[in-house]
Amino acid sequence: MKCPNCNSKDIGKIGSHQFYCWGCFIELTVNGDKMSVYQVEEDGTLSSLDDLFFGEEMVQDFSQMHASS
Repeated sequence: MKCPNCNSKDIGKIGSHQFYCWGCFIELTVNGDKMSVYQVEEDGTLSSLDDLFFGEEMVQDFSQMHASS
C-alpha cells in the first residue's frame, strides 16, 4: 500500500478502517468506497485534507490502496 499524499510505503494500520503514514504524518480513514485524509495537528486533533484530494485522482488512489491491502 502507498500513501496517496507522498507515495511512501511506510503505512501503519491504527484501527479497523484507519491507517497512518509515517512518511508525511497523515491519517487515512476508509469507509466503504470513500477515503478521507487528515493531518494530525500538534495537539492530536485531526484537520481534514479532503479538499486537497478530489475527483478521479482520489478514486484511483483508493482503488490502488484497496487492491493492495
